[in-house]
Amino acid sequence: MSRSCYPSNWKQIATAVKNASSWQCSRCGRVCLRPDEKPLELTLSQRRVYNLQVHDWNMNPEDNRLENLASLCSSCLYYHRGRKGNVSSGH
Repeated sequence: MSRSCYPSNWKQIATAVKNASSWQCSRCGRVCLRPDEKPLELTLSQRRVYNLQVHDWNMNPEDNRLENLASLCSSCLYYHRGRKGNVSSGH
């Protein structure tokens, strides 16, 4: 599915999910950076590791039920998208 399947208020939905998780990855527990946090001691590539994104467990961007959405760090999102790891809504 393309990005266009997401609703027009996706940014607000995603921010609410991130806030509800206290900006912590739902899978590994990594505390990620908020948009206004840019620690000077971290390089851009290091900051990307602490980038939190919201993803849908069932890979359907039209399904925005809260129980289908999760905050995932960059590392966990990579494995989930590739279905390479055991990331599931039970984590």
